[in-house]
Amino acid sequence: MSDGNNFIREDPWRIFRIMSEFVDSFQTMSQVGPAVTIFGSARTKPADKYYRAAQDIGKGLAKHNLAVVTGGGPGIMEAANKGAERAGGKSVGLNIELPFEQSGNKFANVPIHFHYFFARKVCFVKYSLGFVFMPGGFGTLDELFEVLTLVQTQRIPQFPMILFGSEHWKGLLAWLKSRLEKDSLISPGDLDLLKLTDDVDEVIEIIRDYERRVGPPGTLPVAFA
Repeated sequence: MSDGNNFIREDPWRIFRIMSEFVDSFQTMSQVGPAVTIFGSARTKPADKYYRAAQDIGKGLAKHNLAVVTGGGPGIMEAANKGAERAGGKSVGLNIELPFEQSGNKFANVPIHFHYFFARKVCFVKYSLGFVFMPGGFGTLDELFEVLTLVQTQRIPQFPMILFGSEHWKGLLAWLKSRLEKDSLISPGDLDLLKLTDDVDEVIEIIRDYERRVGPPGTLPVAFA
């Protein structure tokens, strides 16, 4: 039997590994409390202005008792985890096994390890009340459009979705408006779901305002209830 057929034959058993990732991660994340996910490049260096901004955002969120969730790797993820950890907050790292680039950072004091991207994605969305998208590559864009689609289709509540870094994001936003919105491939107002800013304090205030409006911990909207 070919290797391809062996892979298919093992699928029923693979379900148990998938299930264990969901059970373990759900059990841990359900105890974290209100959280915000910060996405961004694994390649960003500590001297970069966006690394420093991500660290400040992580620190600011932690000071307001909001857990900070990242992909658990280096770059922007490390920066946000570092800010939260050094502020005495919960610093969650949802690390993924990759053949290159991704290794867990030491600042995640709540580390969770994944083999499957889709299980990891569910945890990013299910346990967050807001999302911050720092400059990043394909992975960051993937998460951006994944979350944006879920909100736009009302599969999850209208959580804050913040694009940090106008220099990085303005070209994409212009294209979305000139092509997708102009050609009626998205609805008028869909782009209003995204908030663009260069201000760390504004990021914190947007998240805190949403938290105040929807209610105290325990009453916050939950994705995929």
